This record gives sequence, structure tokens and C-alpha cells, in this order.
Amino acid sequence: MFARMNSMGLWGVDGFMVTVEADISGGLPGFDVVGLPGSAVRESRDRVRASLKNCGFDYPISRITINLAPADIRKEGSVYDLPLLMAILQAGAQISFPLDDAAFIGELSLTGELRPIRGVLPMVIAARKHGIKRVFLPKDNAAEGAVVEGIEVYPIESIPQLVTHLNGAHPITPATYEPPAHKASATQPDFSEVMGQLAARRAMEVAAAGEHNLLLIGPPGSGKSMLAKRLPSILPDMTADEALEATKIHSIAGTLPGGVGLLSERPFRAPHHNISAPGLTGGGSVPHPGEVSLAHHGVLFLDELPEFSRMAMESLRQPLEDECVTISRVQASLTYPCSFMLVAAMNPCPCGYYGHPTKQCTCSSKAASHYLSRISGPLLDRIDIHIEVPPVDFDKLNASEKAESSAEIRKRVNRARAIQQRRFAGTDILSNAHIPAGKLKDYCVMSEEASQMLRMAFDAMGLSARAYDRLLKISRTIADLDDSENIEVDHIAEALQYRSLDRKYWENR
Repeated sequence: MFARMNSMGLWGVDGFMVTVEADISGGLPGFDVVGLPGSAVRESRDRVRASLKNCGFDYPISRITINLAPADIRKEGSVYDLPLLMAILQAGAQISFPLDDAAFIGELSLTGELRPIRGVLPMVIAARKHGIKRVFLPKDNAAEGAVVEGIEVYPIESIPQLVTHLNGAHPITPATYEPPAHKASATQPDFSEVMGQLAARRAMEVAAAGEHNLLLIGPPGSGKSMLAKRLPSILPDMTADEALEATKIHSIAGTLPGGVGLLSERPFRAPHHNISAPGLTGGGSVPHPGEVSLAHHGVLFLDELPEFSRMAMESLRQPLEDECVTISRVQASLTYPCSFMLVAAMNPCPCGYYGHPTKQCTCSSKAASHYLSRISGPLLDRIDIHIEVPPVDFDKLNASEKAESSAEIRKRVNRARAIQQRRFAGTDILSNAHIPAGKLKDYCVMSEEASQMLRMAFDAMGLSARAYDRLLKISRTIADLDDSENIEVDHIAEALQYRSLDRKYWENR
């Protein structure tokens, strides 16, 4: 007897159609799975066998051959447990339902209950593209699958429940998606708790408005990490496309919170400084997304930047430039998107007190130079904004009035980002930081005085072509915050302040 079931697989950030073919024939009893199955797929034979018996179905004492087509693409994960079991039931004439328009995905327990899996969102999207009308998946993944419109997603708890639904005895209601209302968490850190640091607060507002990379330099205890952890509270709202792209990556990585259908807040990733280069960019025998991809449309925060390995830091150069990362391994070569804001924090020297107004730096010139040299020029050049975070004096810390709240700053950031969305309508540009070099003259129109100031600064500071481009982009964002159509002298002057610290610390060492 022969049967065919539809299922889905993952290839990078996209799903693809998998046809599960089951053949039950005479001969010595056996259970073979072909079609480039991974180790988890081969192990599914034991889970399917136990599930059949424990759910009261007959396990065929025959020759069972399962083919996963297309056979030239490797199949990974436990997602094929459910379609394998359904194909065996159909081939063994234990069920008989019209299932050509349905797809099955899910991992089985030995008792026939369904367990959650990774990558449901891209697989359901791919199922809709292939004309599938119904998808049966684990109940814990229902909220995620229901995000996709135009397809019915059925939450399944166990095999008996699925069979009774198909029989029409106890129909299951398809899952529906309810968009979450955007509400800031009561426990989310707020900028009103930051005393002083007006320059750093302004730099973070500019960075958030234009999605610019940011480097915070200052002594221990000045508030660098405190500022960075409050950045998510002023980031602009995600568009529907951005939320969908970010959710797909977290779904594949298995980091999507339970019961969440679509991410409503921009990702904020803060890996420890002992992370490896593959941990940042992604890796594995079948490449999985790394921290740069998990931070897609969000923030990657690297605290104590010089403490990261040189290989890890240098691995960021290409993703920062190309906004995608290609991971090549023997079994596969996959490309993951990684359009993120890099926010880094560091001390100015090993002891941390170089340039401190009251504490003496104890580092030798050689030790300080070696510490700063851990950050290469090419990486530093890719960071748009460099801002110093000085120590805060007693009067500011002891002030009774609260500083401006994140909600107020976020309003300005959202207004600036709305200006950018109107400007870039009809293109694939998402923010000022992503303006292609060939389009800078079109989008970054300067007054004559501003152009002259930038020319003088370019010659005096010895800027690179990349630094010139980034200065224009920062100036464009400052002008947007000022609701100015053209870039004026004040906007160039402020942008230049954000590119001067590398001269203070790196050239003098």
C-alpha cells in the first residue's frame, strides 16, 4: 500500500515543500527512511513506532519505506514525526481522509502527544505559497503559525485528537492571530532614570532615529551599560515587514517566546565577551543564525568591546557592510539577513581612568596602546557615532527632578523615522544608515555653507570615503530630527562631534 503526505522543511530563513511518501509491502519487517534524512529524522522511526502503539493503532509488521522528496535536499529536525506517522496510517488503511490540501509538521512524544518545533512561521508561509489550505501543527506553535493569513492553522495536542478531528467527531477550531497592543513594560529601564549625560543621551537619540552604529567610551561607573540597556525603550516601532523578518529568524533559532506569534519589540542581543566568531555570525554543520542575525532589525550590544577576541570583532566587518552573512559548511551554504545597530561600550584604557578628572590612570603608555589597538581601524570606521561618557558629578546624581523620559524621546524618534519612511517609499531602504553610496547626493542635500564646512573637516581630519558617507548619513538624521528638508551647518557640526573621539584616543596612543 502507498500513501503520500505533505510536510515542510527549512532552508536558511525560508521553508520548502517536502512530500512524505510511505510504502508498506511484504518481506522482512523493517523501517527505512530515505531522501537525505538527518540524525533526528532517522531517530523518528522509534518515536513513530512507539506513538502508534501507545495511541491504539496497529504498527505494520511489514517492510516500511519512507521517502522524503525532494531527495537532494538534506532534511533536519524532528518536524517530520507527524507526517511520517500519518503517511503510515494512510498507507496501512487505518485512516482514509482527503489530505491533498493539508500539511503536517510536528514532533511526537512516545505517547503520541505533540511537542513544539522550530521554524513554524517560515514553513507556514511556504505552505501558503504552495497552495496548502490547512496546516496541522503542535498547539504550542499555533500562535506563531496563525500570523500567516490565507491559511487555516490547526493546533494539535495529540494524535487521537487529530484523528477524531479528521473524522468530524470533535472538530478543532483553527487558531487566530491577535496583534498585541504596543505597551512599554513597567519593568523596562527608562531614560528618566539617567542623571546627566546629556551629550550621550542626544547621541543615542540620533542613533535610534537613523539606525546608526554607536560606540560609548568612558571610565567605569559612568553609565555606559546603563545607557545602552535603555536604548530599546526609545527605538522606533517596527513595521509589519520588519516584525515578520525578525520573527522568522527567532523562530528558526528557537528563541521565540512561548505563545508569541509576532515580535512586537525590536530584538536586543547582548552576548558575553567570550563568544566565538561563529557564535556571532552563525555556524554549525547545518548553519544556524548567530547573534548578528538574531539582532536583525534590532540592537547588538557588545559591552567591554576590547575584551572580545580579535577574530570575533573582525567577523563583524562584513555583516556591518553587507547587512547579510553567508555561512558555508560542507553540508550547506546559507545566507541570513543581519541588518542591526551595533552598540559597543569600552573603557579608554585597561584601568579605565585615562582622562578621568579626579583619578589617576595607572596604565603604561604601551599597555594603553595595546588595549586600544585591539579594535582595528576598519571596524572603528564602520561605527558611525563615537561619544564620550564622562563621570557624573554629585550634584547631577543628587538632583530631585527627573530627566526626560523614554516616551518623550521615542516620540521624536518615531517622527524622524516616519520622515525616512516617506522619503524612501518605493525602495528597499529602511533608514538613513542604509542609504547606498550612489544615492547620497539625492537624499542628503546640503546647503552651500554646510558643504563648505564638510569640505574643511574632511581635509583637516583626514577622513576616509566611508567616514564621509557616514557623516552625511548622520547629518541627514539630525536634520530629520530637526524637521529640516536640507542639511544645514548646525547638522554637519553636530555630526562632526560624533567622529572626533577616535582622534583623541587612537591617534594619541
